[in-house]
Amino acid sequence: MFRTAIGRLRVIGLLEGLSYLILLGIAMPLKYALDMPTMVSVVGMAHGVLFILFCLAALHVMIRHRKSFLWGLGAFVASLLPFGTFVLDRRLRDETSS
Repeated sequence: MFRTAIGRLRVIGLLEGLSYLILLGIAMPLKYALDMPTMVSVVGMAHGVLFILFCLAALHVMIRHRKSFLWGLGAFVASLLPFGTFVLDRRLRDETSS
């Protein structure tokens, strides 16, 4: 799966989306409900690194597969929405299987 630009984007996208859900669903509630801010620092840093990798991987797919600017903008917006990268992954999987 890491052999192609789209495969790398799919893996990084899934990890980025999962880290975002952990940040929003576990780390933030722990910070504000139980006064445990450490989890946000750890998960937030991991999510930030994965977000940057996701953006770079999306740019690589845009260049390698000649995707439009609008496609890249859609991928970027997907990374900002909870579950967005999972929807993008599904579309990429359907696109590459046909």
